Amino acid sequence: MPARPRLLCALLGASAAVLSGCGDPAPEQVCALTQAADYSQTFGCQGDFDLLAAKPLNSAKAGAVSAKTVVDTFDGQLYFQNSNEYAIHWEFAFEHLSGQGKPIVPQLGDFNQTEYYSPGRRFYLGALTYYGGPQKWTYEVSPYDTANADMIAAAYAKIRDNSFFGEDLYFHPTSEAVELEAQDLPEWVKIITTDELYADQEFQILNTGETYAKLVFVSAAQLDSALLTFRDLVVLDNVPNDITVVSGIITQAFQTPLSHINVLSQSRGTPNLGLKDAFTHEQLRPLEGKWVRFSVTADDWSIEEVTAAEADAWWEANRPEALGVPAKDLSVQALTDIEDVLDPMLDDKAAIDQAIPAFGGKTSNYAVLPKIGSNLNPPKAFAVPIFFYDQFLVENGFDLRIDQMLADDSFRQDAQTRQTMLAALRDDMLAAPLNAAFEAAMIAKLEAEYPGERMRFRSSTNAEDLEGFTGAGLYTSKSGYAVSLEDPFQAAVKEVWASVWYFRAFEEREYRGIEHTAVGMSLLVHRSFPDEEANGVALTANIFDQSGAEPGFYINVQTGGTSVVKPEPGYTSDQLIYHFDFPGQPVVYIAHSNLVAPGEDVLTNAQLYELGTALDSIHSYFAGIYAPDETGWYAMDVEFKFDDVDEYPEPILWIKQARPHPGLGK
Repeated sequence: MPARPRLLCALLGASAAVLSGCGDPAPEQVCALTQAADYSQTFGCQGDFDLLAAKPLNSAKAGAVSAKTVVDTFDGQLYFQNSNEYAIHWEFAFEHLSGQGKPIVPQLGDFNQTEYYSPGRRFYLGALTYYGGPQKWTYEVSPYDTANADMIAAAYAKIRDNSFFGEDLYFHPTSEAVELEAQDLPEWVKIITTDELYADQEFQILNTGETYAKLVFVSAAQLDSALLTFRDLVVLDNVPNDITVVSGIITQAFQTPLSHINVLSQSRGTPNLGLKDAFTHEQLRPLEGKWVRFSVTADDWSIEEVTAAEADAWWEANRPEALGVPAKDLSVQALTDIEDVLDPMLDDKAAIDQAIPAFGGKTSNYAVLPKIGSNLNPPKAFAVPIFFYDQFLVENGFDLRIDQMLADDSFRQDAQTRQTMLAALRDDMLAAPLNAAFEAAMIAKLEAEYPGERMRFRSSTNAEDLEGFTGAGLYTSKSGYAVSLEDPFQAAVKEVWASVWYFRAFEEREYRGIEHTAVGMSLLVHRSFPDEEANGVALTANIFDQSGAEPGFYINVQTGGTSVVKPEPGYTSDQLIYHFDFPGQPVVYIAHSNLVAPGEDVLTNAQLYELGTALDSIHSYFAGIYAPDETGWYAMDVEFKFDDVDEYPEPILWIKQARPHPGLGK
């Protein structure tokens, strides 16, 4: 390789180079290090890289290992810094490249502002990353770095010519802005795209964890009829819309990090893995129907057979502690406008805690949104308190029936019996009458304040959208009109109430030790969005970076009304990291929607900025409620839509939900 002579000359020194005929390619690698050091100026062998490299702060891809690089233009020197000792460039430069004949390195704030954005910067900063799946060496700059093509090419050449892999090095653009600049790179700079790196990825880490479980294969199409328990590790051919509580998940199709099943996995603390060819995988199929130990770490996974006794012992020691929920408050007995849900005399945290027993978690958090700012535009809404759900159960005798059902040994011990009895209960709830006074009050409110509008009735239990437990996907939401033969609100209300007794909801509560009769269902009611231009979910923090070094918003958005959390097979959405706080607000696309034309994005730049502004407001405001000490990884899980409104020339943003994310890997 062309890099070999220069590398060996650097390693051997001048006199040894003359004796060795340094101008000729060397067949062997020559290591520069025998033990870990603060830095090296060459990578002569794999061992050198292994000593200094670390898992990247941004862990969007499994099997990636990275060593940060610094090219100092003051004297033209290259440094591979020990990325385990120095997690960011400034730490290394401040300690090793400041003073003693070199210019002084400023403090962190000034360093970042100059060295990532200034055309007159002293340092060219980047990272050398090895991707284990596709087995590619890449040079990368931060997605927000404004380095021009000449700077990138100079650093690329330095790294190529001082590394054992030489001509196998690629430049990997990490954002749209960097992609644009890369178009001006000389032809000798080899470029590899994110899509090309993803194409060769063998597995995808969604949620880390360990479990002892029975390995079960089920097609996503068969999930509705499959009776899964919380001690099953399920292998699926596709990503399902939803799944009952299970011990772990492996999907043959890769998932979005904010898919319902991954949010559930994070909330449950159960391992979740995307694995190429999982349904026929040579390690998995021989273990079908057997008890296994399954482990997913930050960058790898493993599976092995265990005995039933070992599995029982593990579950005895590791079953989650019982989760208490706020006791139902049945004193609130009136339809309540969203502005009146929270007590204005209390601080926000206390007001939410007080409201949840009567209005549930979703409604109580939603009630905060109008207080944050006009840019959020939450739909006008009201709440149906838990009292009316409880009244419905009592007046129709369902409360006694539920007590009898829960005391039935066959119901508790047999999944098929449990599913049959729960289905019968739901059917009878749908056929039962509503309280006449409640029905009249609903009609009066809908006709007076939402005339002719199709309304959305959304679940909001006192065991949903809580800190550390979202209950995501357990219950349902339905739409209806005040007066309609085909789409009546009465049916929508009863269907949402009945969803408390979905099989998957029951299994989740059983797994978490939640007392079933302690759960009450409130309703959050607002206009529906049948013809939105775009819809999506977002986290107000970078899901791939728990360190805080690369803050950003994770956004998953799709055109029209096609779901992003429950996508039909074959649909992909725009997935991106929006570095809203960085100059230029760079965007890193992880995947693209296949429902828009190639090269196009679901959101315009103006819409993305509008969304980013709203997410920034939500993150900042709720931080005072859910992260007052500003320690640890914190994010709000936000649901949004862009929808046409007659009085506006362009679709406008609507924030439909904001709830605390349970945290990564919890």
